[in-house]
Amino acid sequence: MVEDFFRIRQEKPLIQQITNFVVQNETANMTLCVGALPVMVWEIEEVAEMVTHAGALLFNVGNITWADSMIVAGKKANELGIPVILDPVGAGATKPRTDAIKRIISEVKIDIIRGNSAEIGILAGAGGKIKGVEAVGESEGILDAACDYAKREGFVVSVTGSEDIVTDGKRTALVKNGHPIMAMVTGTGCMSTTVTAAFAAVQRDYFRAAVGALVVYGIAGEKAAAEAGNRPGTFHTLLYDSIYGLTREDIMGGAKVGFPVSSRA
Repeated sequence: MVEDFFRIRQEKPLIQQITNFVVQNETANMTLCVGALPVMVWEIEEVAEMVTHAGALLFNVGNITWADSMIVAGKKANELGIPVILDPVGAGATKPRTDAIKRIISEVKIDIIRGNSAEIGILAGAGGKIKGVEAVGESEGILDAACDYAKREGFVVSVTGSEDIVTDGKRTALVKNGHPIMAMVTGTGCMSTTVTAAFAAVQRDYFRAAVGALVVYGIAGEKAAAEAGNRPGTFHTLLYDSIYGLTREDIMGGAKVGFPVSSRA
């Protein structure tokens, strides 16, 4: 993951993002701070042409009105072998939203899906409670549900929460980096998807890409929280500074990754 992190900075891949209004500024800045380049386009007339320049394509389904643009861009990315990362924002909150997300998954080959435990549990058919776009509590059995979902759909499933789960159905990792104050700033989950897309642009083993992204992002969160104290606004700014300033020693010394024995992977 260390080498992948510095490859992003060396290669500066373009991350094309069709994302929602709430987090566009946050995810663009996070893309720059991790070392990649952002472009936010959603007009159906230009998304397919833009993706020819991209290292990765990110869908954030906070605005379902752009589902058609996502499908057009996604099919072009599939044709070119460009990784596609899906953030199923608010899956399960409404039927139109859930249907739009399932339609995207059915028409575009997704490489990594990154969501909270409720979003993933609901899409996996295991259930979950969601209020707006926020998971309510921890979904029971999410580890096995994520593993089964990854096997069934053929993509990497990345579940963020108090302890992150990454699985491709055969390999499973638990990422224990991060800090509770990250939940006090809107868009921190979306920013983790942005970092995941940057890693996928340089690491085509998408399981490794997803694990590396959450470790690096989590370490940055820990360092920012240590400096910010109990001040979410200050933490928000420091999160950008922290990931921008990460060193090899920070990552190698701070990574907290475990491998569960109870998963059916």
